[in-house]
Amino acid sequence: MRKITVLSMITLDGVMQAPGGPGEDTSGDFRYGGWTVSYDDELFGEIMKEEMKPADYLLGRKTYDIFSSYWPVHAEVWPAINDGTKYVLSGDMEHSDWKNTVFLRNKEDIERLKNSEGPNLQVWGSSSLIQLLLQHDLIDELRLKIYPILLGKGKKLFDNIAVPGAFTLSESHVTSKGVIITHYKRAGEVVTGNVAD
Repeated sequence: MRKITVLSMITLDGVMQAPGGPGEDTSGDFRYGGWTVSYDDELFGEIMKEEMKPADYLLGRKTYDIFSSYWPVHAEVWPAINDGTKYVLSGDMEHSDWKNTVFLRNKEDIERLKNSEGPNLQVWGSSSLIQLLLQHDLIDELRLKIYPILLGKGKKLFDNIAVPGAFTLSESHVTSKGVIITHYKRAGEVVTGNVAD
């Protein structure tokens, strides 16, 4: 069985839209594309280098469109994204010129993929796909980079449809620019109690 890991850059209020540049995703009249750029430092770069090692990828259609127009011509920065298999959730797309691309149609296809043999799966961007995965408890790990900024509106990582579940913090770092980098692993059910006991 493969693990599904979500790697996401988010603001304090949970916005994950267009972290990389102004034209990345302007849907919903989003005006803050590129909001992560001023927060890079050496530690952040080292962690990103580790996370960009070879894997397979599970992507939503919009993120796939952004990636497929950029990464094939910037292979020197992230060669693994070109060489790894990209599994793309799309209701209508059937062909791509980007090598190693496979299209999935629905949640059942994702579940079959997760239960198959092969490398673990990384989810980058893909807010709608992440919502689907959360709704069906299909995420094994969350690697979050939490930025000290509020944007107020934009596509969010979390919503009100996630299956309740507990996670364990397995690793954390704080960069010189105040970005909190965390690695959470799925750890069973939510435990409740009474603080007065």
